[in-house]
Amino acid sequence: MISNSVVIDTNLVFSALIPRASQIRDILFENNINFYSPNILISEIFKHKDKLLKNSKLTESEFDIYFNGIIERIKFIPTDFIGLDSRQKAYDLCFDVDIKDTPFVALSIDLAIPFWTGDKKLKDGLKQKGFHDFYNH
Repeated sequence: MISNSVVIDTNLVFSALIPRASQIRDILFENNINFYSPNILISEIFKHKDKLLKNSKLTESEFDIYFNGIIERIKFIPTDFIGLDSRQKAYDLCFDVDIKDTPFVALSIDLAIPFWTGDKKLKDGLKQKGFHDFYNH
């Protein structure tokens, strides 16, 4: 276990890129918390960049500044570095809830640190299956 550490989900980074979501951004920039994420988070952001630009009303330059600041706070772990047992447990937990979140849950299990997500459906589904290690700010 890595103390004062959490695995952060893509949806929270999306929220942090929207100017009104300052509470999430404030937490992200707290120096006493270490953030981890599977490296797929970066590709997810770029996949949805146009939609994020539109919804955030940021210029591309402003978006890049916010995004760079946020990703500098996150330690990215290649999914291949996550243990096979952790990946299997996460798959079993996520396959019928939200399969796309499997790498995030796997990293949380592998590092034995809480998972921070704003996805209520995912959280409820994981809780029903016995996963309760969430970061609550």
